[in-house]
Amino acid sequence: MSRSGTAQATDAHAHPQKISVLFVCLGNICRSTMAEGVFRSIVRDKSSPYYNLIDKVDSCGTGGYHIGDEPDSRTMSTLADHGITNYTHAARRLCDSDFRDFDYIFAMDKGNLEDIERWRNRSHKLSSSKAKIMLFGEFSGTGRKEVVQDPYYVGRNAFEKAFEQCKRFSTNFLEQTFPDVPKTTP
Repeated sequence: MSRSGTAQATDAHAHPQKISVLFVCLGNICRSTMAEGVFRSIVRDKSSPYYNLIDKVDSCGTGGYHIGDEPDSRTMSTLADHGITNYTHAARRLCDSDFRDFDYIFAMDKGNLEDIERWRNRSHKLSSSKAKIMLFGEFSGTGRKEVVQDPYYVGRNAFEKAFEQCKRFSTNFLEQTFPDVPKTTP
């Protein structure tokens, strides 16, 4: 991956280098799983211009509150309402190897971002981390960074908003990371 954040060609046929992406929230049952489900639906769709450009996609939480749990039922119903019906996940907590295994680690809000950076800085083993840690909302397309608010205590409309943001941020990230790939259509 280049310093500009775009995937570089790896052979004479100009195929971009595959990248890996991790989405992080607090408990790994609402926002990060929503982002993972949306992102996977884009990059695993054989008709997508981004098919086969992403090596690994996962999500986790900074807290261990829900380890092993499935995503919140409202996350799953929101994904299903938008045609994403094949997503499964068991919640897990962020771990040291994530900083080596993923090219991008996306935080859903500023608190998550601070927790991720604190985690990396605490561990001497992570000084050679390859991961670019950033707020997912840096790809809002609005010219300002957005946060994905935790919908857990808010209700169904907040899950819909989180879905819209995750779809928009995913599309913008892919378009910016792979500028030579034809743009997706909404």
